Amino acid sequence: MRAFNPTLLVTFPLLVFVAVLPPQDAEAEQDVPFRVEVDAVNVLTTVHDKDTRKFVTDLTKDDFEVYEDGVLQSITNFTQQIDLPLTIGLCMDTSSSVRLKLAFEKEAAVDFLYTVMRPFDRVALVEFDTGVTLIHDFTSNPNLLVREIEQLKAGGGTSLYDAIYLVSEQKMINQPGRKTVVILSDGADLTSKHTFEETLRMAYQAEVTIYAISTTRFGADVDHEGDNALKQLAESTGGRVFFPYSTSQLTEAFQEVDQELRSQYNLTYVPTNKRKNSEFREIKIKVSRDSVNIRHRRGYFAPGEDSSGLFNGGFWAVIRAFLDHAWTIS
Repeated sequence: MRAFNPTLLVTFPLLVFVAVLPPQDAEAEQDVPFRVEVDAVNVLTTVHDKDTRKFVTDLTKDDFEVYEDGVLQSITNFTQQIDLPLTIGLCMDTSSSVRLKLAFEKEAAVDFLYTVMRPFDRVALVEFDTGVTLIHDFTSNPNLLVREIEQLKAGGGTSLYDAIYLVSEQKMINQPGRKTVVILSDGADLTSKHTFEETLRMAYQAEVTIYAISTTRFGADVDHEGDNALKQLAESTGGRVFFPYSTSQLTEAFQEVDQELRSQYNLTYVPTNKRKNSEFREIKIKVSRDSVNIRHRRGYFAPGEDSSGLFNGGFWAVIRAFLDHAWTIS
């Protein structure tokens, strides 16, 4: 087991580099390559029917509209993500607050691995209490992870935000393809050095989707504050949070996560806003079909060396909007 290095590097959204050769003679072409830098934004989008809750998987590019800060963007690439490999960070809460629920967490984690993992998916196992520890790096062998899970013990504080921040920053940000963080926790952060806002910003930069399984329904008391934190983190990145009361509901939740990860659309666009200012930009997606719900990450941070936009007004406006809308769990 090895703990994460606390030294954090500043990183920015993925830049796509396109090589273009200018019209000149062959010798010059070999000596002087010409590169044009283009910022491309990828948005994984889930669409399901409001009534049946079934995933809608027959939409085309023409059914979607993408808006950045209210401005319509041109979709340059459209695919339905069905069989692409998954890169997953499985984060397990092993703090004192989940001591009585740790057996449930272990069962949940094992079920998740055997339900969702395929031979070409990769999962890293992380535990967090007062600190954050990488238990096993990325592997496609679920049996290796299961053996580590069975050895976990509970104790210490709860550094949920630190776990998400460090997994996003140190393990996910340079990974290709679809990146998912799965959290098993009661959501009650007590000892993190990073704030909720810093954690959400890093999740945006790493382009991860967060799914959370709350353990609060398996105890005597429900932690509404912890549940709300999990819900905010999941929904703001385009994921979901589940509150199972039983192992059967847990199995259903994992089946839904698995189906959702195989039923998403990937929309790519090149922003019309070319400013390099590190500011938060809000993304909204509309679909031409009625009676559907759409879920996707709520925005991204523009690239740029200027750090003055770290928590600018646009970002805080989105955070305030999250807090104002239906995050109280009854």
